[in-house]
Amino acid sequence: MSSEAQIARQVLALCRRAGDAIMEVYARTDVGETAKDDRSPLTEADLVAHRILVDGLPDIESLPVLSEESRAIEYAVRRQWQRYWLVDPLDGTKEFLKRNGEFTVNVALIEDGKPVLGVVHAPALGRSYWADASGAFRQDGGQPREIAVAKRVDGPLAIVASRSHAGPETEAFLARLGADHPTTLQSIGSSLKLCLVAEGAAHLYPRFGPTSEWDIAAAQCVVERAGGTVSTLDGQPLRYNKQDLLNPYFVVAGPQVPWQRYLERGS
Repeated sequence: MSSEAQIARQVLALCRRAGDAIMEVYARTDVGETAKDDRSPLTEADLVAHRILVDGLPDIESLPVLSEESRAIEYAVRRQWQRYWLVDPLDGTKEFLKRNGEFTVNVALIEDGKPVLGVVHAPALGRSYWADASGAFRQDGGQPREIAVAKRVDGPLAIVASRSHAGPETEAFLARLGADHPTTLQSIGSSLKLCLVAEGAAHLYPRFGPTSEWDIAAAQCVVERAGGTVSTLDGQPLRYNKQDLLNPYFVVAGPQVPWQRYLERGS
């Protein structure tokens, strides 16, 4: 096993520890819900998972850690980082509060602005995805299996979309696409959307709404190692450790989906 694959397994074990702690809070009636400055929800589960990850990741590799729940780190400091951990302790807090199971623990290793290792663990589903230089994988309690994006589209185009952030731009894009192809649409929370594309269960995930770098990085690595792309609307891969930690709009796809032709002129 390569050293990178060993690191991935260590990160996976740590994410599962964080997931177990999240599930302990999930089982309670009072999850300690408060609100952040941007009015997005925060729970005790977010904070306990954050503590486990930011304490444990430097023991795997002693690098800076940027977490959604950390205090803001100035770009003047971050821009010096060539390699660091990027963490979303609980991606899908709204789904956690709805108790639908569609939330994940996300950890990515970023090197020179690109995710080179990623773990996405869905504790309520008992499902883990991860990726390193050897490929992309899924595990559901048994042996892990390698996954890959769909190499062809034989029937309807399977599209996955955000449960919480579908808007008019997404609807217009899907209408243009649907005029040429029969489609199916599945709505699901958190970074599971990207993972469905990575394992070939969906062909396309358009995201024309707000996300932050920690929301996407781990799953982007899974998609890319599985043979897919996570691209801005001009076809460039998402980059990390930008001055502004918000992502541009992007599309996740396998290699056989010509999604750019369905963008509005000037997008």
